[in-house]
Amino acid sequence: MRSVLRNALLMMAGCAALAAAASADEHEHRARVPMLKAYAQECSGCHIAFPPRMLPAASWQRVMAGLATHYGSDASLDTATVNQISVWLNANAGTGRRLREAPPEDRITRSEWFLRKHHEVAPGVFLRPSIKSAANCAACHAGAERGDYDDDGVRIPR
Repeated sequence: MRSVLRNALLMMAGCAALAAAASADEHEHRARVPMLKAYAQECSGCHIAFPPRMLPAASWQRVMAGLATHYGSDASLDTATVNQISVWLNANAGTGRRLREAPPEDRITRSEWFLRKHHEVAPGVFLRPSIKSAANCAACHAGAERGDYDDDGVRIPR
């Protein structure tokens, strides 16, 4: 009887470890989605080409539908490019618990997960001349251009 109980407990612990690993793997796997050339070319002219996993599909649909007034700028593209980028963004958009709801104004920096991950960063830090805004991920995350936002690589400039 003891061995049955011990085996059951070991099996439950193993399942919990696998579930945690799968969750972490899904996040890491999503970080490595190959960047669509058109997306990288068009979006990185003004800011880094954010990994599509950072917003849910509904947010990306609104962002792509509003390119003429994209956060105060005209980022209009031809129809074929909009369609190509939209399909890719929707296919690779963020899913799961952390993106249950679209953030206010579809801004990555206003999402619950972004605010939770940056809770220790004082708001004034984002206003430093070396950073300029919370949307300038590459200022602190050296691997941001590659979709790498690992905490171990963070260096906050003065």
